[in-house]
Amino acid sequence: MTTLILAEHDNAHLKPSTLHTIAAAAKLGAPVAVLVAGQNCAAVAAEAAAVTGIAEVLHADNAAYANFLAENVAALVAKLAPSYAHILAPATSFGKNILPRAAGLCDCAVVSDIIAIEGTDTFVRPIYAGNAIATVKSTDKIKFITVRSTAFDAATATGGNAAVKAVDGAGDAGLSAFVGAELSKSERPELTAARIVVSGGRGVGSGENFKMVIEPLADKLGAAVGASRAAVDAGYVPNDYQVGQTGKVVAPDLYIAAGISGAIQHLAGMKGSKVIVAINKDPDAPIFAVADYGIVGDLFDVVPALTSKL
Repeated sequence: MTTLILAEHDNAHLKPSTLHTIAAAAKLGAPVAVLVAGQNCAAVAAEAAAVTGIAEVLHADNAAYANFLAENVAALVAKLAPSYAHILAPATSFGKNILPRAAGLCDCAVVSDIIAIEGTDTFVRPIYAGNAIATVKSTDKIKFITVRSTAFDAATATGGNAAVKAVDGAGDAGLSAFVGAELSKSERPELTAARIVVSGGRGVGSGENFKMVIEPLADKLGAAVGASRAAVDAGYVPNDYQVGQTGKVVAPDLYIAAGISGAIQHLAGMKGSKVIVAINKDPDAPIFAVADYGIVGDLFDVVPALTSKL
């Protein structure tokens, strides 16, 4: 049977997480269909149809899906589910919000945050903040799966020519309503898609110091800015900067951690990075255990010196 991907998008473009999820789905060895649910999102459906390896795009264009309310989209996924053996979504806030609801409506479990696929019913996922790896076998007729996008390469965004098929939606479930959204905007790369990430922790001391110390280095490197939960909770930066178990999972080519001690919850979100550089004045900070390069020193001396050399 075909595999269905729930596409994450903004009604204008596919999110990179969707391409990684498509690549994961390809490992199941079945034809792959993509569900694009939104409003005025024909451009997204066309973009999905151009991805290599896609057999079909299902396009559900309805005002009920304009803001991706989980209750509405989950009902649509559950309606379509009987035709598929596997239903996948990115393990982002989007996917984690919708897919468990859809699985519940189908009386199925969710295999969450997978990092590898060993068979059509066997998947690998991290547990205990990444300190252990579990191999999970699902006996459900329909496998609902969220995919850690950083664990899979992205599918090729061009070269495909899938058919786009309009599908009837499930309508408004009447269980929730969209009130508004406050989004932080930045010219820097998106955190989860950036090749370089510069993160600051509690040691940065204030939001003003983030602007004066962390952001200039990020701008010189063309990097995204991240933060530990401690920095976010202290109000230094918005919560969409948070990297970690309860934030975003990143795996850039280069991750620079300044003033971050390396609590296990933070490490769970970034230890897959290819090169990790830690800057901390505490030589016993746990971050040094996973760092490829470590500098024991005051970040207020080290980071500006590094920035000046770029």
